[in-house]
Amino acid sequence: MIERTLTPKILALAQKFQVITLTGPRQSGKTTLVKAAFPALPYVSLEEPDIRQIALTDPRGFLSNYPAGAILDEIQNTPDLFSYIQKIVDEKRQTQFILTGSSNFLLMEKISQTLAGRTAILHLLPFSFEELEPGAEPYENLIFKGQYPRIYDRAIAPTDFYPVYIQTYIEKDVRLMKNIGDINAFIQFTQLCAGRTGQLLNYTGLASDSGISPNTAKAWLSILESSYIVYRLQPFHRNFNKRLVKSSKLYFYDTGVACSLLGIRDENQVNLHYMKGALFENLILNEFIKRDFNRGVHRQPYFWQDSHGKEIDCLLVEGEKTVPVEIKSGKTISNSYFDNLEYWRQLAAVPEQHGYVVYGGEQSLQTSAGSFISWRELNRIPTL
Repeated sequence: MIERTLTPKILALAQKFQVITLTGPRQSGKTTLVKAAFPALPYVSLEEPDIRQIALTDPRGFLSNYPAGAILDEIQNTPDLFSYIQKIVDEKRQTQFILTGSSNFLLMEKISQTLAGRTAILHLLPFSFEELEPGAEPYENLIFKGQYPRIYDRAIAPTDFYPVYIQTYIEKDVRLMKNIGDINAFIQFTQLCAGRTGQLLNYTGLASDSGISPNTAKAWLSILESSYIVYRLQPFHRNFNKRLVKSSKLYFYDTGVACSLLGIRDENQVNLHYMKGALFENLILNEFIKRDFNRGVHRQPYFWQDSHGKEIDCLLVEGEKTVPVEIKSGKTISNSYFDNLEYWRQLAAVPEQHGYVVYGGEQSLQTSAGSFISWRELNRIPTL
């Protein structure tokens, strides 16, 4: 087992909360993590039909089998259990429940109704660079393979793993959340989303290309978000007396999923693909998100773009602190990579050399223009 960076945080929070809720995409390693972190607790999968049926029809009797608590996997399948868990933890101070789920919308809805203030909520995404330690592997390989644990611990080819993963996701999560009549249309919509990775979201255009209404496009995108397939990166709104873009940008929580939807069949195709830059940008943004999630911090980066097309790919923000990061897939250092950063520095009235360029090369380097950071050394960019 590859040690997950989130483990110390989940153990620390379990000393303070009787209920821990761990969410994340299917097969991101949630079950493996909680089983290893809480070996004394019995494990129950609520995806098994017979177990789920008992939990649905007799929740009180089902939970009585676990007087000290349990790991309840994919608990969104049995929403009635939340109210009973609330009563148990309110009455029995030593009981510990670890809840996992891959449908963020269903989980959060029930938690807000019954367990608000009683549970710590954590997110687990596929492996981070820190966990994988990619070594000499080129980033094109990493983009293509993605970072789902099964790709690595079972040596499954991405072209075998992702089509099955996407189909399983549609059959389980999509049908559970929303009655979508035309599954083929939904799959096509998801593929069109992959083709818009790193682009400003235009619901009307996306809907038109998908043959659906804008409202349906918004609803389907929410389904993809709540299942940790895609996320929307929000624009940074401090205006500096400039007109700013207000649309969000679309990214995938794992680049392997995006590559599969784009029909990319190997890492060499990534290198020649017209979306290579967007996929590299997606890869790096995901690492910043994982870095926060693995510390138990619930936030995402921003981007900044004005009406003249000047933009910063990534803004790490905490209170009044803002760190701009440009992301370039090129492997050769170029001072032109700092042009937008310099423009932003002047608007924001921050010191010279404030900010970083993450690029596809191997060497991190400080220059008179600013700091070049190799994609392998993101830890050189400080945590806010």
